[in-house]
Amino acid sequence: MNPENGKKSLFASRRSFLAVPPALFLAGCRFASGGKVDSTLKGFQRFNDWIQAKVFDPKKMAQEYSDEELTPEDGFRVNGYDTDEPDMDIPHWRLIVDGLVQKPGEYSMEEITKLPKYVKNLRHCCVEGWSMIPKWGGVLMKDFLDMVGADPKARYIAAECGDDYYTAWDMPSAMHSQTLLAYEAYGKPLELEHGAPLRVVMPVKLGYKSAKWITRLTITNEKPGGYWEDQGYDWFAGL
Repeated sequence: MNPENGKKSLFASRRSFLAVPPALFLAGCRFASGGKVDSTLKGFQRFNDWIQAKVFDPKKMAQEYSDEELTPEDGFRVNGYDTDEPDMDIPHWRLIVDGLVQKPGEYSMEEITKLPKYVKNLRHCCVEGWSMIPKWGGVLMKDFLDMVGADPKARYIAAECGDDYYTAWDMPSAMHSQTLLAYEAYGKPLELEHGAPLRVVMPVKLGYKSAKWITRLTITNEKPGGYWEDQGYDWFAGL
């Protein structure tokens, strides 16, 4: 996410905006000596994830908002990228899809945008405690996964991003009818600082699950990690 020219972001890098995970009940973790997550609390985190997965209702919708309730476009917050920019060759960008899928390969934006477009006003909730309501535009991740023939019995999807960030989702959350592969905000193509050319919008989870600059999706039955999740953050991260 690139701030104004020559000006550093007010917020630290996504990869360093918090020195340690927050003391959240849902995170259920702390750091022990040497940077290791305490094993007892790591078990507590796994228990939290199990509980959240059990109570998650894939048919329950997150609240959608009217245009009058939108965060103004000039308040569309850029969180966490400093002077670096992801190395994204946007004109030649392709989304790599592999794993448990019938049609693995590389997909262009032209192929993705042939799917039905949805515009949704959805809240983005950051683990830092703030939130915003942008107007997002894109395709349902479900439609894309159906198009590429993702195994409907697969359990997880892992994502890699152009800035070396990575995260993962349970399949029911990825297939949720409000989860978007977004390529627009406020009726315009995403800017690089907001995740162009393609990002995830997942209103049923905390913001660190809504990965930007997506470059690869891997469908798998092996539970993947994530940048923050591997440091002790809640893996399920449900709202």
